[in-house]
Amino acid sequence: MDSSTTATISSLKTTISPSPNPNRAKKIPIFPYKKTKLPSFSNFKSVKCIHSPPPNPKPSNSSPFTCTAVTFSPSQTTELVPSKLHHLITEFQSLSQPIDRVKRLLHCATFLSPLPESSRVDSNRVMGCTAQVWLEAQLDQYGKMKFWADSDSEITRGFCYCLIWVLDGATPDEVLKVTTEDLTALNVGLPVGARSRVNTWHNVLVSMQKRARILVAERDGKKDFDPFPSLVISSDGIQAKGSYAEAQARYLFPDESKVQELVKELKEKKIGVVAHFYMDPEVQGVLTAAQKHWPHIHISDSLVMADSAVKMAEAGCKFITVLGVDFMSENVRAILDQAGFGEVGVYRMSNERIGCSLAEAASTPAYMNYLAYAHELVPTITCTSSNVVQTILQAFAQIPDLNVWYGPDSYMGANISKLFQQMTMMSDEEIAEIHPAHNGDSIRSLLPRLHYYQDGTCIVHHLFGHEVVEKINEMYCDAFLTAHLEVPGEMFSLAMEAKRRGMGVVGSTQNILDFIKQRVQEALDRDVNDHLRFVLGTESGMVTSIVAAVRHLLLSTKSSEKAKVNVEIVFPVSSDSITRTSTASTSGLNSVKVGDIILPVIPGAASGEGCSIHGGCASCPYMKMNSLDSLLKVCHHLPDEKNKVAAYEAERFKMQTLNGKSIADVGCEPILHMRHFQATKELPDKLVCQALSPNSNGRSIS
Repeated sequence: MDSSTTATISSLKTTISPSPNPNRAKKIPIFPYKKTKLPSFSNFKSVKCIHSPPPNPKPSNSSPFTCTAVTFSPSQTTELVPSKLHHLITEFQSLSQPIDRVKRLLHCATFLSPLPESSRVDSNRVMGCTAQVWLEAQLDQYGKMKFWADSDSEITRGFCYCLIWVLDGATPDEVLKVTTEDLTALNVGLPVGARSRVNTWHNVLVSMQKRARILVAERDGKKDFDPFPSLVISSDGIQAKGSYAEAQARYLFPDESKVQELVKELKEKKIGVVAHFYMDPEVQGVLTAAQKHWPHIHISDSLVMADSAVKMAEAGCKFITVLGVDFMSENVRAILDQAGFGEVGVYRMSNERIGCSLAEAASTPAYMNYLAYAHELVPTITCTSSNVVQTILQAFAQIPDLNVWYGPDSYMGANISKLFQQMTMMSDEEIAEIHPAHNGDSIRSLLPRLHYYQDGTCIVHHLFGHEVVEKINEMYCDAFLTAHLEVPGEMFSLAMEAKRRGMGVVGSTQNILDFIKQRVQEALDRDVNDHLRFVLGTESGMVTSIVAAVRHLLLSTKSSEKAKVNVEIVFPVSSDSITRTSTASTSGLNSVKVGDIILPVIPGAASGEGCSIHGGCASCPYMKMNSLDSLLKVCHHLPDEKNKVAAYEAERFKMQTLNGKSIADVGCEPILHMRHFQATKELPDKLVCQALSPNSNGRSIS
């Protein structure tokens, strides 16, 4: 759930084949530097160079012999790759000037044999590189990995040659032991801002490792992972892969009569609509289409829903319908009252409680005790996944010796803490890019003063558990990874690793959408064929907004007739989420006879919408209570002169706190603090004074 939370201050497939390129001969894989001292082979007990050229090789100026397998004593075999990597790092670090390191890469590129056109195909592309990069892999008869690569960039060809020099001829285990952190020390020294070039090291390595895993699994006869369901978006249309994706795609092009019916009601009665990204796909499909005819429809994360409602009221809307969970409609009601629009009606989409696991956690006695009954005792500011990191950093920067208490989402709290820990390993310049008032020392000093609640989770993001993470790491490690800040730590770490090499984003739903749009636009700007794959690490309802945004980019960007960009959105699903029939165990269930008609039995979802507690295909049951029928029903009965939809009206809090203050006023103040921070990037003076006051239990904020 992309909830308002409180911060308190006190299928790429590689197959085994004899040779992926019979018309290619390789050059001797010796690092071509005059200064380089290659590993000494004098200590090896047994060394033999095996003559193993590809079948039918083309004539080559390089040696007709290739050392494709070397036998060492067991202890020495495991040392070869680290030794080569050490020599490579030493070579680059010996060059003090950045331009010299770039020249060395260009020199390396001359030793990389080009791939034939038959191998420069989309299925061999490495994702995430600024230039086009192609990679092929083979597991030879001796159990050693063989790699071939090429690029349309000479610098990138240099990168590829260096990696092949280190890993070609290594065992799969040796390839998998190399980490992206191992490559950081290479310090190739490209100009500041050319991070995408440096990420080539990492992305090509990850692709090499993915191919190694697949080849080993095929050699050992292991069954492939079933691919996750996905939607492939192109300028020509949308292709659904898997039954879950088909269910999502069904409503991307809604019934026009439903769209017109809704628009008619909204216009005639001046009704505004604010909806969360996690809506049911049928609702989102209709709302997205209706936006073209009525401007007062806004789909977003929770951060700006209330602000959008205020703008609609200012534009003359008499009613606001809120498609979300109840704390969102309560927030809209309270903010409209604060803004002077108490006469504007606010309506939910159910006559029953639309709950939220995080909101429920925040209402428990344990959480209230944790917060010491904030906001009256501890100065409090509301934040969401969109602004929580900046809010906390600004609080520590603005108030010396501060303690911050965050809640109620335990996963987000742990992830924020882990993020700050990772920041301690960054340079002061890199930290300043995140927040200009901080450096390594300040981040280290705040860690002991950051506390988070440890008994609250979003039931949706909790689904991204170990099994899903394992499958992503196996099958989609070379894809773009997106993750909401509320996912469990294992998924967070995986996405953060991808983020460091330019292949991931961790943040709010809006951050995820912006990241996808940015990467798609970059691909369009390159104007070459490309297939971008994104793993959606949040609620699956996001896909409607993603498809709409991607389709808009694909259809509005002028590219050459030959260039074609496809965008694939992958829905992570647990294998336990979907039932299956098998001929061995369910032969009697393959069909059912109804009268004279024989109907096939089709396996369905085991736990509703393809989800289970084991992880994946996250679909919030609370959000799905916001149906299109409910929206139309509410609109039909407005204005509600006969109280037909009185139970749908958002609650207005009239109770008072122990200190005699209005609950609505006390609840709004942290939200208003957040709005001030959003506008000025500083905490309001009132909040700072409250934190510094002796009556606020010391310098603390929640």
